[in-house]
Amino acid sequence: MNDLKNWYSSKTIWGALVAILASVMHFTGVDISTVDRGQIVDSIVNIAGALGGLIAVYGRVTAKTAIRSSS
Repeated sequence: MNDLKNWYSSKTIWGALVAILASVMHFTGVDISTVDRGQIVDSIVNIAGALGGLIAVYGRVTAKTAIRSSS
């Protein structure tokens, strides 16, 4: 496993966070089904990816220096 990605692109991380949140919510009386958890994780990963893209575009548009080609 040599591929690297940002933590917010990991379904495992988001799945764990949703599971923790679901446990806390269940403890307080709100129940989230297993199917809903999967949909929540997919939605969070999609939103995080979109936000990452927007931040990258914003960073390039507001950058003070140009990108130099490798040649």
